[in-house]
Amino acid sequence: MRRHLILVVDDEPPIVRLVRATLQSAGYAVATAARGEEALALVEAERPDLVVLDLMMPGMDGFETLRRIRAAHPVPVIMLTARAGDADKLKGLQGGADDYVTKPFNPDELAARVAAVLRRTTGVAPAGGRTLLRYPGLEVDLERRRIAVNGEEVRLSKTEWALFEQLAGNVGRVMLHGELLSRIWGPEFRDEAHYLRTWVSRLRAKLEADPAHPAPITTFPGIGYRLEAPPEG
Repeated sequence: MRRHLILVVDDEPPIVRLVRATLQSAGYAVATAARGEEALALVEAERPDLVVLDLMMPGMDGFETLRRIRAAHPVPVIMLTARAGDADKLKGLQGGADDYVTKPFNPDELAARVAAVLRRTTGVAPAGGRTLLRYPGLEVDLERRRIAVNGEEVRLSKTEWALFEQLAGNVGRVMLHGELLSRIWGPEFRDEAHYLRTWVSRLRAKLEADPAHPAPITTFPGIGYRLEAPPEG
C-alpha cells in the first residue's frame, strides 16, 4: 500500500517536529509548511491526502487558508490550534474542516484522528466511482486488487501497485512527477523523476497486453503521467 501524504501547516518549529515525527512513525509521508501561502502552493503541487492546519499563523491565518483550500480542492483538513472556544471550533467546521484538535494535544490522539478522517474520506475507487477497469486485453479489479492481462493474473509488487493505484484514482488526469513521488515514496523524493521513470517502465511492461494494445499510461515529458479512461462499453 502507498503511504498517505500529510501536509502539516504550523509556524511553530517544535510543533512541526512533534507532529512530523508522530505521523512518520505511524507510517505516513509528511510535508510541512510554515505559512498559509506556502501551504496553498504545496496543496496544489503535492495533492496531499490530508492537511493538518494551524489556526493562528502570521499573515494568512488558518481560516483564510482553509477557505482557499476548500475553494479549489476536496482534501480533508484537521484544524490544529490553541483556540479551544466553541465559536472558533464552529467557525472552522462550518468553513469545511473535517476535525478539530486543540493544543496542547496528545500526539497519539492526533494520529488516531488522522487515521479516522482518512478512513472516512479516502478509498480505492477511481474517478467516476468505478472499481473495475476494462481495456483491450487488460482487466483491473481495484477492490480485489487483481490485474489480468489476456486472462492471466499478473502480480504487482507493493510499489508497482501503489503507483497504479495513484494513477487509477485519478483516471484521465495528469499526475505530476512530484505529486506521484511525494505520495508513494515521500516528499524527499519529489525531485527524483528518473526514479519514477524506472517504476513506470516496470509497470507498463506488466500491463501491456500486446504491441497493438500497450499499457494505457500516457507520458507527458517533463510533467507527469496519466492513466487513460477505459473505452466505453
